[in-house]
Amino acid sequence: MMIIDIFAWIVLVVLTASTAFVIVFMAMLPGIIAKRRNHPWKDAVAVGGWVTLFLGFALWPLVLIWAHVDVPHASKPEALR
Repeated sequence: MMIIDIFAWIVLVVLTASTAFVIVFMAMLPGIIAKRRNHPWKDAVAVGGWVTLFLGFALWPLVLIWAHVDVPHASKPEALR
């Protein structure tokens, strides 16, 4: 093998590993954001991020928006206080 062949294999391995890292990071990102923001459905957001991995990231923007949406907590009625 020539030096250029070895260099090509190294480039191929690095590109494959970095692509896999980016894909896994994108699948984890909505769950990480939801946990940091203390989202009430943080587990569902995390699962949604991983499900979009198998759907080709078609719904990933929706899951990312869901991770950022704050759900208002139900307030107690005046009579119960």
